[in-house]
Formats: sequence, structure tokens, C-alpha cells
Amino acid sequence: MIYADFHIHTVFSNDSTITPKNLVNQLVRHNFVKVVAITDHDTIKGLKETIKLASPYPDIRIIPGVEISTNQGDILVLGTTELPKRPWTIEAIIDFANSIDGVAIVAHPYREYGMGDLAKDFKFDAVEIINGESSFEANKKAQKLAKTMKIPGIAGSDAHSPSEICSVYTKVKSSLDIEEILKSIKKGAISISTKLKSKNNNS
Repeated sequence: MIYADFHIHTVFSNDSTITPKNLVNQLVRHNFVKVVAITDHDTIKGLKETIKLASPYPDIRIIPGVEISTNQGDILVLGTTELPKRPWTIEAIIDFANSIDGVAIVAHPYREYGMGDLAKDFKFDAVEIINGESSFEANKKAQKLAKTMKIPGIAGSDAHSPSEICSVYTKVKSSLDIEEILKSIKKGAISISTKLKSKNNNS
């Protein structure tokens, strides 16, 4: 069992103050969350530096990813070290994720830049049902969306400042192998505790 925060932004997102060094240092100090996905806005520039800084620590794993902005809502793609080709439509991003054996996730569906009920029309791998920046009501609606779509739900802090890192996280039945982690998400071999939801409600 591992614990992962699947939605983190670094300074390469422009609206974040988290440096790669600061992120890795926090993971070193954290008691149990040792896996994070770097999902900067429409860029992968922060991946190389963060992965390099984490490489001396065998218990830390950085999942490469990106948060893609489409004109119909944001999408998290995990497992990619490259950007999809434009134009960035929902269909194109999902096809891209499938082509690399990545994971396409509906990001914060009922918050600003979320796609809401529109997600039901597409074949995503998962829904972000707990987002550290979303309201309790928005997260509850996201949980209902995942149930309606019959796909797994993940948690991500959506951290933009150091204090938010790993504020929410997902339990994953997996080793630290990235391919196995991605497969576990797709299979739904993940869980989010009630305590975690309560923590998010107070954030």
C-alpha cells in the first residue's frame, strides 16, 4: 500500500510557489505520503528537475503528468513526459492518454475550470472526487459523478503553496512502480478515507 497526492503544481505553473526542491524536501520529511504527481498547467518543464532531485531517495516516486486546459474543462493526464499535440479537445486528450497507457482524469469537475456534467459524455479513467481547493459541496458532487460514470475516484491536493502539499491523498494498492500505480488507478485499487474527507472539508 502506498499513499499518493495526484495533483501538485510547481513554480513552472506560474501561479504556484512550490519549487521542486521544496516539494522533494517535504516528501522526505512526510511520514507516509511519498508519491506525488507533478501536474503543472499546460507544461512539463518542472518534471526533469523534480525527478532528478527525488532520485537519491528510493522510497519517493514522482509521477510525471500535466494538467491540460481545454475550452470545456481541465484534464489531468498522469504518466506522460510530453505534451499532447494541439488542438486540445477533450477527445484528443483522452486519446493521447490512451496511446501512452496513461491515465485521463476529470479535474475538479464542479469548480472553476471544471467540466461538470459534460464529463459523462466521455470515457475517462477516473474523476478527481476530492480536490484540496474545492468546496465540500463541489467534492460531494464529484463523488456522485464518479459513481454515475462507474469509474474510480482519486484525491489530489491541487497544491499551489508548500503548506498545501499532501493535504489530501489517495491510498493505492501498488508498489512504487509507476506503471503499476497507473494500472491500480484504472482498476480502482484505490481508496479515500472518511477522515481524509473531513480534513478536506476544513481546508
